[in-house]
Amino acid sequence: MTQHAADLAGKVALITGAAHRIGAAIARTLHSAGVDLALHYRSSTAAAQALKAELEIARPDSVRLLQADLHECSAFPALMDAVCGFRGRLDILVNNASSFYPTPLAEATEAQWDDLIGSNLKGPFFLARAAAPLLREVQGCVVNLVDIHAERPLKDHPIYSIAKAGNAMMVKALARELGPEVRVNGIAPGAILWPEQGIAEHAKREILARTALQRPGSPQDIARTLLFLVADADYITGQIIAVDGGRTLQQ
Repeated sequence: MTQHAADLAGKVALITGAAHRIGAAIARTLHSAGVDLALHYRSSTAAAQALKAELEIARPDSVRLLQADLHECSAFPALMDAVCGFRGRLDILVNNASSFYPTPLAEATEAQWDDLIGSNLKGPFFLARAAAPLLREVQGCVVNLVDIHAERPLKDHPIYSIAKAGNAMMVKALARELGPEVRVNGIAPGAILWPEQGIAEHAKREILARTALQRPGSPQDIARTLLFLVADADYITGQIIAVDGGRTLQQ
């Protein structure tokens, strides 16, 4: 058993948006370290069920699936009841679920504002509040997936950039509000996965040219950083780690 597994065995994590991409990588990494998982999904039922089946080959009855729309904050008490009913505790909340798409200023709509602010800012805030009593009982932690564009806005994505800037401040504000019992930190990914809606090859090359390491990262880079924050960072709170290959070094 690894040191991480020895430290984390028997603990429980709730991961939002866990069925795909970075969320699934985080789930696999925490599960391999001994953590039991409450995996949230909204509409990706088949992917969530497949991930649960995969993980439970290694450790049966170690995963609970939870379906919810995180725009509906009124559902959070029932979500926390389901988490508590799983193992009677919650040690780690990972606010990973996120919407991402362009909203050029001249075309942006109120519905897009509500969606992007809801998934990237409103939902994580009120979910952390709902989870706080359980987290306080065990001196747990929260990790938000932020974005390097919280500091440097992405062209044609003003609403998303604004939402992630709020998410970054949430990390710091909740660290003050939930301390000393609960630590709150964030991870700001750079070029980890290309957008699901696609991106032109020349745009990929331009992004990587502005990255010190000249290559994209992987979801595992995010997952390993999160494992550090969860298992080995007892005196770190209110901080955001950029996992961006040096992208933010460039103007």
